[in-house]
Amino acid sequence: MKRNTGLVTFGGKPVTLMGKLIRPGQPAKNFFAMDTALNTVSLSDFRGKVRIISSITSVDTDVCAQQTRRFNLEISKLENTRLLTISCDLPFALKRFCATEQIERQLMLSDNRDRDFGVKYGLLVEELGMLARAVVVIDSHDVIRYLEVVSEIGSHPDYDSVMAVAREVS
Repeated sequence: MKRNTGLVTFGGKPVTLMGKLIRPGQPAKNFFAMDTALNTVSLSDFRGKVRIISSITSVDTDVCAQQTRRFNLEISKLENTRLLTISCDLPFALKRFCATEQIERQLMLSDNRDRDFGVKYGLLVEELGMLARAVVVIDSHDVIRYLEVVSEIGSHPDYDSVMAVAREVS
């Protein structure tokens, strides 16, 4: 399996990303993950819609919680767009977080079981068994239009750039 080093740090220390990192302009790779009701969901379930994938390390960290809340508000400004937030948290933790934080405009997904998303998108952090912080925008024709892999896992993504691209392709 391909490993990418030097792209991302955690607490200032470089970490290794597993898999081949996706790139804008490439076709989006279908992946499978589990929703909060333990159902298997795939990216292809939302074919024909613009998709924003918000990859987070854990909803139990401040930055990830803030990112999830922020995108939950931002998504209401877009039509024909589906927001998928994915982490390696257990589905039960994601469900608890959504209930506590009143997260209703996005689908929370767990990559805990198979790490299918993390490996296929090149975002699984080998040392942590968690996902790197990243945002992907996929257009309605299944082409990746935007990718931001946040260089320090503890930092925020560029929300304005994500939303600008999502508005442009929706």
